[in-house]
Amino acid sequence: MTRLATGGLIDRARTINFSFDGRPLTAHPGDTLASALIANGVRLVGRSFKYHRPRGILSAGSEEPNALVTLGHDEARTPNTRATQVEPYDGLAAFSQNRWPALGFDLMALNDLAAPILGAGFYYKTFMWPARAWERIYEPLIRRAAGLGALSGRPDPDRSEKAYAFADLLVIGGGPAGLMAALTAGRAGARVILADEDFRMGGRLNAERLEIDGMPAAQWAAATVAELASLPNVRLMPRTTITGAYDGGTYGALERVSGHVGMPPEHVPLDAFWRIAARRAILAAGAIERPVAFPDNDRPGVMLAGAVRAYVTRWGASPDRTAVFANSDDGWRTALDLAAAGVTVTALIDARDGVTPPAGPWRVFTGAAVT
Repeated sequence: MTRLATGGLIDRARTINFSFDGRPLTAHPGDTLASALIANGVRLVGRSFKYHRPRGILSAGSEEPNALVTLGHDEARTPNTRATQVEPYDGLAAFSQNRWPALGFDLMALNDLAAPILGAGFYYKTFMWPARAWERIYEPLIRRAAGLGALSGRPDPDRSEKAYAFADLLVIGGGPAGLMAALTAGRAGARVILADEDFRMGGRLNAERLEIDGMPAAQWAAATVAELASLPNVRLMPRTTITGAYDGGTYGALERVSGHVGMPPEHVPLDAFWRIAARRAILAAGAIERPVAFPDNDRPGVMLAGAVRAYVTRWGASPDRTAVFANSDDGWRTALDLAAAGVTVTALIDARDGVTPPAGPWRVFTGAAVT
């Protein structure tokens, strides 16, 4: 894994210094912690919940199941944060979780050897005697061996706020559909709130080599966001996750206000929970790619095809050599985009029979499976 010489929607003129498990690393503005780790050649980012098997980055968004990290030290420590949603800043300290004594040498990985006898419900059927030992000995040890990050147990020094907003239209999701919905309503004079969980609106447009109206998709998205920002009746809410829809057109939203800033002003909260009242709402949250099932598909180095394409196109970070396994034409686009970026694609494997994948500097296998 490495940083490509060119490309990406990052500011290569500026460098951010951060650390992962005490190892000094660098990033650029526009990176996520996940893209920065990939660019620095970090493949192993965590361990599985129960058996402590090695885990790498799988996706590029909020659906990431593996790259859960702890941010910060002492009472400001925040566990179980997805690296795909963290924006690096100077001085950021990130740590892997659920390993002892270290990520690369985890003695708890011995659980994997005992996997055949550690089935579901094993604990409750085995550690039954003496009864008092369950709460005092067995349960604490089991929870420590099979778990995620932990809070510090001290008072949280960060401050959270609550706020209220009103709109004629709430658009949930800042991808192409959400941008057009917000722009259409905004131009018509409606009060619009556009909320997106990413810090850069545009959704997949930022991760694809496509054109809209004769310009690159990411450039079109940036121009659309700029027009929306210029409309006085439109509120843009990046870094905001809609958490629920309730009676009476009320929606909950969690905005990450200052978690991406190393030293925020004292009066600025860490986050804010919004109660939004909207007459109408449009759900434009997009779709999540599902992984293909095959043996060891959860090991470091195995990633979703769309995620690899996003890391190459949006962040200029890529694996050195790649084999693409597809069951739709979307996988073909990944192979073509990687090759266009100078990444070596060794094989294009398609599970379908009777298809003709695009020609390229790779071996082609159809009607095949990964075993």
